[in-house]
Amino acid sequence: MVRHLPNLLSALRLLAAPFAALLIVQGHDIAALLVFAGAGASDGLDGFIARRWGVTSAFGAWLDPAADKLLMLLCFGALFLIGMTPLWLVALVVARDLAIACGWLAIKLFSLPIATQPLFVGKASTLVQVLYIFATLLLLAFDLSAPRLTLTVQRAAETSEARVIHTISSCSCSSRCSTWFSSSVEVHVPAGMLCDSKIHFCRSTPPRSS
Repeated sequence: MVRHLPNLLSALRLLAAPFAALLIVQGHDIAALLVFAGAGASDGLDGFIARRWGVTSAFGAWLDPAADKLLMLLCFGALFLIGMTPLWLVALVVARDLAIACGWLAIKLFSLPIATQPLFVGKASTLVQVLYIFATLLLLAFDLSAPRLTLTVQRAAETSEARVIHTISSCSCSSRCSTWFSSSVEVHVPAGMLCDSKIHFCRSTPPRSS
């Protein structure tokens, strides 16, 4: 049973992603906060179980990040739809994930001899995204207003996302030649864009039930 528990938690998190986004859009803020917090807790729990009992698998190595990406992307999209997240930040998050996905596909498509492993900057970026969504949902759930906190987290998200550089390197050798190939994708946010974005914690419609 323990052997399948990490994959089960990842699968539940994958299913929770669209549910959390739907709750955000429909205005069930407290429920959305609880679902997101539970999904985040399951992420840490399945990783702990996998390492503690050595029950890692190739399928789990694919399912876990897929669930994380889907949860982040759908929650960012939902927060944008209700006017709580600026478009440029959503675009930055999507661009980062697309760059990573394209790099992974290139490695698989061309059978490049590259070992993929998570970097510290990638983990820091994911952590900032989680904190941003959690803080925004917390403010929504309790009808709080903290523009300084929100802008601080946005600035951290801007910095961490803009520094993510995905580099693909490959070496194809034959009896006659060797070819080195590398490509980099770097995402930059224009200076001043953050200053132009304002987040107002108010609703143009009557408060919705939580």
